[in-house]
Formats: sequence, structure tokens, C-alpha cells
Amino acid sequence: MQEPILEITGLTKVYSGGSKALDNVDLKIRKGEIFALLGPNGAGKTTLIGAVCGLVRPTAGTIRAFGVDLARDWRAARSRIGLVPQELSTDMFEPVGRAVAFSRGLFGRPADPARIEEILRSLSLWDKRDEQIRKLSGGMKRRVLIAKALSHDPDLLFLDEPTAGVDVELRRDMWRQISILRDQGVTVILTTHYIDEAEVMADRVGVIRDGRLLMVDDKHAMMARLGRTEAHITLAQPLDAVPAHLAAYPLTIAGGGLELVYRGGDGTGRGKKDVADLTKALTAGGIDYVGIDIRESTLEDIFVDLMGESA
Repeated sequence: MQEPILEITGLTKVYSGGSKALDNVDLKIRKGEIFALLGPNGAGKTTLIGAVCGLVRPTAGTIRAFGVDLARDWRAARSRIGLVPQELSTDMFEPVGRAVAFSRGLFGRPADPARIEEILRSLSLWDKRDEQIRKLSGGMKRRVLIAKALSHDPDLLFLDEPTAGVDVELRRDMWRQISILRDQGVTVILTTHYIDEAEVMADRVGVIRDGRLLMVDDKHAMMARLGRTEAHITLAQPLDAVPAHLAAYPLTIAGGGLELVYRGGDGTGRGKKDVADLTKALTAGGIDYVGIDIRESTLEDIFVDLMGESA
């Protein structure tokens, strides 16, 4: 089995006031995947990224990147890691092109104007290369942060809330850019408040709260295990109880007996099949219905449920 590109074991961070930002976190990241870390504000997402990128000193635990222990030889690994921070922290009076080229030099990479041009063009920044960063819109400033993080061609890229504060069009443009990076072999770890972002882009998802990693799983496996189908069936005539011939289905009666509510399935489509079979059973039993409303749970539903369970 291929060695993970990043392996975190027992990672703990306790600040001087006693606040525990990370609590014994174990995590392995596969080469070439997009991994989304979900969690509310203060969950520990940014602290975890800071620990890997050398911005936060862990209290306990080990971090290995590219087979290197970061506590012993962080320089060798750090040069292969890119970070797009959540905050817009850059020299606002610097021209875009010069700022990105300077970031490349910070990691000891030789000057490469052609590569800088390629990065700027890919992010629709080439026409802004001579403009001061302070004059750009919020979304374009965030693109500059991504360009700076890509300037030294990292193998592992961290994106901390990369689309916070940008409009829908820019978000989708960044999604495309991140997918291109993955196709080029870059491993991407992103934190996000937008659950739909993780649902669209991520291969695997981790959920963190109060510094503890609650779950890590393949996105589709998580949906299959925790997802549900819900169907509200409006009846022509009210029922006092669920008929015996429908006892095999997870049904409840609502709305004064004028509605049957089905909650079942596993996110793999089985729930929809059950609902189809249920409607046949209703017809066969002489129970008339006038409407069906079917909804399958999203990753956001699963996230909200997990947050509620861990509260």
C-alpha cells in the first residue's frame, strides 16, 4: 500500500490559557485526493492546518509529510507544501505579478517567469499582473493568495476557507481550478463552511468539532451509511393506523391520518426503490393517494446530524 502523503498521529494543541484546540487527532491523507475538513467556527480546522504548515507548535503528537517527520526536518517537507490562508494577509501595495514571483523565491525556487505567467493566466490574473493588490476586488485578492501558494509548485496544498466572501461565479471558477490541480497530481486539503463545496469536490470528508475528529470517510460511503430518503405521501382518505400489509416499511402517520411519512434507505437509491414498492403496496391494498414528495438527505443534513449528536 502506498505511504500516505500526510500522516498525523495523536496531534494535540493546548494553548497557554488551557484551551484545547486539537484533541488527539489521527488523520492520513492519500496522494492525489481532495480532502474536505468540515466543522463549525472554533472546531480546530485552522489550528490543524497551522500545525502542518509550521505556524502552530503542537503540544503533542507527530506529523509526517512525504515520509519526513516535520519536527525533525520541517524545511525539507515545508518546501513542498502550499497554503492559502483564510485571512487576506499580503502586501497590498505590491503588484500582483511581483508578489507571486516573490513567493516562489521564498521557497528557494529559481525565477521562472513562464511558470508565473501560467499560474496567473489559469486564475484570470494575467491582465492584473501590474496592478496593486489593494485595488482588486475581494474575490480577485483571494485568487492572488492561491497564485502565491501555487508559485513554488507544491505537492500538497492547503486551502483554508478558499471561497469565503466570494460570489457564486467565482466559487465555481475556483472549484474548476482546484479540480485541475488534482488532475495535475496535487493533493488538496480544504476547510469550508459551504457543505455543497465539499459535496461537489471532495473525494473524502472529515468532520471535526471541539478539536476532535468525529469521522473520516469516503464521501459516497458516508452518504450511503448515513444518508436517508424521506417521502411524504398525501392520502385521499385518512388512516387511523398503519395497515398490517405495510408493516415492513418504516412508516408513521401524520397530519390527522392524511399523510404517511417514510424515512428509510441508505443514500444509495434503495430508499427510492422502497418508496416505489410502497406505492404499489398502497394501490394493491386499496389505499388511494393524491401526492408524493420525496427528498434524499444531503451531506449538509448528515453534517448537521453529526453536530447535533456531538453537542
